[in-house]
Amino acid sequence: MKILVVDDEFDICEILQYNLETEGFEVVTAYSAEEALELPLQDFSLILLDVMMGEMSGFQMARKLKNNPATAHIPIIFITALDGEDNLVKGLNIGADDYISKPLSMKEVKARVRAVLRRSVPLQQAVETHDDNQVVYEGITLDLNAKTATCDGEELVFTKLEFELLSFFLQHPNKVFSREDLLKYCWPQDVMVLDRTVDVNITRLRKKIGRYGKQIKTRVGYGYCFEK
Repeated sequence: MKILVVDDEFDICEILQYNLETEGFEVVTAYSAEEALELPLQDFSLILLDVMMGEMSGFQMARKLKNNPATAHIPIIFITALDGEDNLVKGLNIGADDYISKPLSMKEVKARVRAVLRRSVPLQQAVETHDDNQVVYEGITLDLNAKTATCDGEELVFTKLEFELLSFFLQHPNKVFSREDLLKYCWPQDVMVLDRTVDVNITRLRKKIGRYGKQIKTRVGYGYCFEK
């Protein structure tokens, strides 16, 4: 399994490469976002990405990846010295799968890398089949085998969580689910997340499905539902 480490600090790249290679991963390093974007990014299973770098920040690079259907599925873990909830939410809004603060604990890094890979590999290994395993609602079509989605004929770029949320809502219309329900059914059980993570992902999903976004209703005090 191939991991890309992007950080403008040579020592951090070297430490991460050494520790992840001892865990059996193949690791490639890049010392800037610009250098990383020259690589065949679709070959990587995970990207560890520093936020504060040179001319292009990690946030800017992540946006490029998430807006490209060829790389949108690749999970990203931000590594940064920045702290505070605003930076965490910004990273989640872009599509990050996790967020690790410096100084780094290699034990924590290894645990988070394995947790993210456990929940993302099934999406990356999805193969094309001829089964009619689709969820369709008006102009939205989800292919549950290929893990792809279209809205009014245009391909949608989703993170794994966004895809799972939309699939879950469409298959359970007009039913209200609490944040706890959504965490139970759509998130991996071995991952600790903030309550606000659900709200952030719902907001992101509403924006991505255009005119259908208004059908994801907030029931104050209860949760969310997709209202047909």
